[in-house]
Amino acid sequence: MTTIAYSPVNIQTSVQSVPSIPAWFGEVTLLAHHLSCQKILERISEQVRFARRRFGRYEVIDFVAVLFGYAVSSERTLEGFYEQIQPWASPFMALFGRDHLPARSTLSRFLAALDQTAVEARLTLFLHDLLARPLEKEEQSGGLWDRQGNPFLVFDIDGTREAARQRALPKTTDRPAPVRRLRPLCAPGYTGRKRGEIVRTRTTVLQAHTHQWLATFGNPGNGEYREELRRAVAAIRDYLKAHHHPEERALLRLDGQYGTGAVLADLAGLAYVMRGKDYQILKRAEIQARLKLPPDQQLTHPESGMVRALYACPDLPLGPEGVRCRVVVATHSAGATKSRIGVTRSGVVYELFLTNLPQSAFTAADVVALYLHRGAFENALADEDLEQDEGLVGVVIPLAVKRDGKS
Repeated sequence: MTTIAYSPVNIQTSVQSVPSIPAWFGEVTLLAHHLSCQKILERISEQVRFARRRFGRYEVIDFVAVLFGYAVSSERTLEGFYEQIQPWASPFMALFGRDHLPARSTLSRFLAALDQTAVEARLTLFLHDLLARPLEKEEQSGGLWDRQGNPFLVFDIDGTREAARQRALPKTTDRPAPVRRLRPLCAPGYTGRKRGEIVRTRTTVLQAHTHQWLATFGNPGNGEYREELRRAVAAIRDYLKAHHHPEERALLRLDGQYGTGAVLADLAGLAYVMRGKDYQILKRAEIQARLKLPPDQQLTHPESGMVRALYACPDLPLGPEGVRCRVVVATHSAGATKSRIGVTRSGVVYELFLTNLPQSAFTAADVVALYLHRGAFENALADEDLEQDEGLVGVVIPLAVKRDGKS
């Protein structure tokens, strides 16, 4: 047995429970300090206002503070966040210059009363803050160079449809008619699996090289994807203007939600690469004639090893306006299971890619590889694409994220 005669360490125990500070509290402290130094909290208090009732002592900044903390905490539910923050409610609100934490019911009433004008004011404030301050004192090299040496800035526009989980509600004569809390936010839509699901659509805009979030929009059901696309293009053009970057050197990568000729007129002449979803294009005589000839190139995926044969069809008019673009048809042999993407005909899977990039600067393989290597952007959204229980609303606030997710 070893005995220590003297030790500077004293261990005391108590039956009283003492909660520990949440692991994410330090990150919230840094975020609140940064927003305060940049006077963003002050501008939110002054510029984001709306008519409201039954909020008592609370202001908009009180609820924004809760949403900031909830976003940083990464808690799955708002209930879990409140359980973590309740013992530290006063220090948490003091970080934002406030003294009372709104109850969950008060927050719900605030979100229900929030109108579109206040939401647009908040989005405009964050976008102006993003454009007002550069990432670094000196310009950092980054971008995409084509085969002629021309630089491009790449912007990802992603549209996601997520289904809300529907629980069975009791319907008895002694109870009032049940009402789902997500009904104003979700509507029947189509996610690609089955029709009639209750879904919500989200559109996000990301600068691919710096991971700056430029905008995010949401709508119930299938959403208004063309209107959201026009708003996304407007935000990108504001970004280009603020950074003195020519519009002809901007490149948009769009996912399959926009893959029809109808949306080409909404892109304001910007360069784009998108996956096509209108497989009726394959019936056109020009494409059928091209598919009978040898492919232009072959592309091997570095991870899966899948080999795609690529057929380039330049200068085809698409959509009601007859906008001309390049269509790249990628084919590969069908597997044992049905392919989730593309259309299968006679044992061959056909995929479509649309672009207006010149063939002398981007070959067919360059176009397909540029679209398929979107993994970094998809991973940035992976945590938000998890289904949540209905009645628990996750709120995503588009911050002026700087580099690698650091504000």
